[in-house]
Amino acid sequence: MRSGEGIRAVVAGERGSGKSSLICAIASESFPHLVPHVLPPTHLPPDLFFPHHLPLTVIDTSSVLEKQGNRNDELKRADVVLLTYACNDPSSFTRLHSYWLPQLHNLEVKAPVIVVGCKLDLRDENQQVSLETIMPQLLQHSKYIATCIECSAYTLYQVPEVFYFAQKAVLHPLDPLFDHESQALTDQCVRALRRIFVLCDRNMDDALDDTELNEFQVRCFGAPLQSSEIAGVKTLVQQKVPEGLNSNGLTFPGFIYIHKIFLKKGRPETLWAVLRNFGYDNDLKLQDDFLPIPSKIAPDQSVELTSEAVEFLNGVFRLVDMDKDRALRPAEVDKLFCTAPQSPWNDAPYKDAAERTDIGYMSLNGFLSLWALMTLIDPRHSLANLIYIGYSGNPAAALRVTRRRSVDRRKQATERNVFQCYVFGSKNAGKSAILESLLGRSFSNNYTPTTVEQFAANSIELLGGTRKTLVLREIPEGAVSKVLSNQDYLAACDVAVFVYDSSDEHSWKKSRGLLDKVARQGEQTGYKVPCLLIAAKDDLTPYPRAVQDSVKVTQELGIEAPIHLSMKLGDSNNVYNKIVSAAEHPHLSIPETEIGRKRKQYQQLLQNSLIFASVGTVVAVVGIAAMRAYAVKKNSSA
Repeated sequence: MRSGEGIRAVVAGERGSGKSSLICAIASESFPHLVPHVLPPTHLPPDLFFPHHLPLTVIDTSSVLEKQGNRNDELKRADVVLLTYACNDPSSFTRLHSYWLPQLHNLEVKAPVIVVGCKLDLRDENQQVSLETIMPQLLQHSKYIATCIECSAYTLYQVPEVFYFAQKAVLHPLDPLFDHESQALTDQCVRALRRIFVLCDRNMDDALDDTELNEFQVRCFGAPLQSSEIAGVKTLVQQKVPEGLNSNGLTFPGFIYIHKIFLKKGRPETLWAVLRNFGYDNDLKLQDDFLPIPSKIAPDQSVELTSEAVEFLNGVFRLVDMDKDRALRPAEVDKLFCTAPQSPWNDAPYKDAAERTDIGYMSLNGFLSLWALMTLIDPRHSLANLIYIGYSGNPAAALRVTRRRSVDRRKQATERNVFQCYVFGSKNAGKSAILESLLGRSFSNNYTPTTVEQFAANSIELLGGTRKTLVLREIPEGAVSKVLSNQDYLAACDVAVFVYDSSDEHSWKKSRGLLDKVARQGEQTGYKVPCLLIAAKDDLTPYPRAVQDSVKVTQELGIEAPIHLSMKLGDSNNVYNKIVSAAEHPHLSIPETEIGRKRKQYQQLLQNSLIFASVGTVVAVVGIAAMRAYAVKKNSSA
């Protein structure tokens, strides 16, 4: 549903099945004797029959072939589809599953469908098409059918109910909550209810006692339960789900069972009232109102976790680490995110992006680094998951926006705790090995070309014991032109490194060219970044020209000499600390191209010219003032 526009209901079905009469009947509360073939959009007021006070726009459609294109466009825009058949015409029902439902499937219409049997007053009882016969057949053809209902526009029987169910299907959709095939709550619904259960279980005894049940009831529905009602709930649960009740109160299986009953009784609105009270939208994710993301005013700012959020995560790690081995097993990570829609770290870019122990468990450094990475590249996702796993502080206090990099350069210092380093270089230069080494992984001779951006994040300890998080972002060679076409791409970069195979001429030339491109773009856009050259594979015989050229290039650009390393020999030459050091001194190691130098000289010349012009103007003004004073004095003497 489009926010602020109300609900858009599209009516479709066989010609003569009663579409237009149905719309006229709800709009005028009477049976129309003259009905146009296709009605214009009909706007129903929000207070007409409906408790939700949302406007409903009903779109009539034509069944003729010539108007099929317009009808299909309307169906794609629908919030809900009313699919009609005539109760007195069995062939119109047959067309539902032979044509109309397949047509919705082909158009990829995922809006809920209300199947409406019209002309109930004309149905021949000897040749009837009834709800009892159609429901099982229709549900086999579409999972988007929300309900089936019969009505009569002539007698107005159940006409308001048709549009009530249409509105209800949009506001309280069943599909995200219930799996018809398994006849069980969906996994996402169970996860959301688990989070709600944990939040309501204030004494953390894995059960809701009478006080906690009443607090839950008041929060969601505005009124407490009577003692007899609580006793009735417990009796029902104990009969149907024995494990749903213990000496402390209602357990999670019992909590789930109660909500499943509401769905089986056709009351999804009750479950939605609970979910929306705890911040969930129709996709069973937290609504934007519950995620106050701090705003960046400029592209060269970043978002980090606050010390309060980091302290919370340290506590969560200790709590989830049941065996106290300072590492999280996969099962422990899954348990941590059992109250989230899904584990956020199962897929790229987070999968394999952090440090793990030798047996594949997640260390504390890896845990905190993944949170830092997620906050850096997707703050909304990070804050949502903080709340899913139990962060109960002020959400606005969990994240902070850093100072602009341009201000850091001017002040020659930075306050950031997380640095993002772009890793450029030719294929097979050794970029991936540098990312793997940051995560403590051993060198591998197996080469797999990088085709999409890869991330690696870890904590780096500096002199004095302070720690910073370094995020390496590997840019595939083939993606460089595309990413640099975005003028703001370098805004998120704290340091850029250019890796080349020190034994290969082509690799050196490629990295040299990439360095030029990045330096020029930084000068053009204002997003200048410290740059470092890395001569990888130092265990191989060096390409002589590269050694000479690299020193010359760094001198010409005004950056540090290349850092030589060999990941194969385990010699990283302290490269990660050097990268962090460059990020901490954002005014240094910034390459200056020939074009940049000429532009700076021109600007200085222009500035000096303006200064000279200003001085000349002042001298002239002073001279004129002196002459006028002399003239006044001479006249006074005369």
